[in-house]
Amino acid sequence: MQVTRAGEYAIIGLLYLAQQPADRTVMVDEISEAEKIPSSFLAKIFQSLAKSGLVISHRGAGGGFSLARPANTINLLHILNSVEGDFALQKCVAVVDPECVVSDSRLGSCVLCGVFAEAQSRVNEVFTRTTLADLVKRSPAVPVA
Repeated sequence: MQVTRAGEYAIIGLLYLAQQPADRTVMVDEISEAEKIPSSFLAKIFQSLAKSGLVISHRGAGGGFSLARPANTINLLHILNSVEGDFALQKCVAVVDPECVVSDSRLGSCVLCGVFAEAQSRVNEVFTRTTLADLVKRSPAVPVA
């Protein structure tokens, strides 16, 4: 399974927020323009992120979005799971409703499932230990509007 465009945009949008001063709220249109992401698509993504508690939606004048908690406590796996559901490399290692693409009678005993499970574990480990704060350190500074 590939990370979808929604997952990528969620990470990019949250990274933009993480690069702002902590007390600043940002409109989706600003992120959309700065990161070249379709505004309506980004708005839907941010609704999912708000439901999962990663961002806070501020209404009214001066409204927009801000991170719900510090960037060093938000990891990539949580972001992807919030937007895409449980992230699984292959159907047999899915947390919800695992299935074997060959035969359901092989589920759990297939040698490929063991390899996929190990790969899934390693991918999850990388995505879990990588936080928004880590990405901020790796990326060029974003101007504050």
